[in-house]
Amino acid sequence: MNRKFFLPPGLYRICATLLGHRQRLTGHFACKRHTSWALLALFAVLPAHADVADTLLAVKPGVVGVGTFNPSGSPRANLQGTGFAVLDGRYVVSCAHIFLRQLDSEKQETHAIFVGRDRQMAVRTAQLIATDRARDLALLKIAGDPLPALKLGDSDSVREGWQLYFTGYPIGSVLGLNPSTHRAGLAAVIPIFTPVQSASQLNARALKQAQQPYEVFELDAIAYPGNSGSPVWHPETGEVLGVVNSVYVKGAKEAALTAPSGISYAIPAKYVHQLLEQALAKAP
Repeated sequence: MNRKFFLPPGLYRICATLLGHRQRLTGHFACKRHTSWALLALFAVLPAHADVADTLLAVKPGVVGVGTFNPSGSPRANLQGTGFAVLDGRYVVSCAHIFLRQLDSEKQETHAIFVGRDRQMAVRTAQLIATDRARDLALLKIAGDPLPALKLGDSDSVREGWQLYFTGYPIGSVLGLNPSTHRAGLAAVIPIFTPVQSASQLNARALKQAQQPYEVFELDAIAYPGNSGSPVWHPETGEVLGVVNSVYVKGAKEAALTAPSGISYAIPAKYVHQLLEQALAKAP
């Protein structure tokens, strides 16, 4: 298979200098052998860029839209976030806050996942079988043909400074069903509990977090409401290490769209493992 690699401008200039002026280089690169080894070392990093693209090709088929379907509604399909297939491809992981609203049973409204590409969107009904509201995780089950499942990785092995990626539907299906992928630097692993300025700001959620704090990933990346449930994956293996669930908002809630902060958060995959174990243990 023939592959074309495109050098970033900085690397292109370095290579051009080494190739055009190799005879005049002094010091460490004075001899041809050293120059050749330097070029080999330089080019050795290039396939990594292609590997991300190859990994993305394997990840995208397992990423779906999640929301509701109302056969008598307008619109009938309401994409509210992102999810991804796991296990045998008949289970989908997403965020619990997407499913807080009660379904309108009189209008036969159901939970749904959305698959396909562009305007060729297929709707598949789904059943909400488990939630972990404390960690904002949800598990759906679908009938029919399985989806390409993503593999869950070891989130405890993640280190600050890693470059990761997440794929999802940041603006829903406004422009068709086209998932977007963004690079995210792992800025920090921090406790979810947020200190308050005074006792008057304490509420039930803040008290619960204070009693049962857990760590989340802080990502140096812009995410939007539709990214809730997006898998955060490793660029080499494609393993899911976290689930995007929130963004840091400065000001009113609308600022998440108009003035994103560039700080997002993800739930580590180890909590997805726990949710799956609990849900499958209860399954008939």
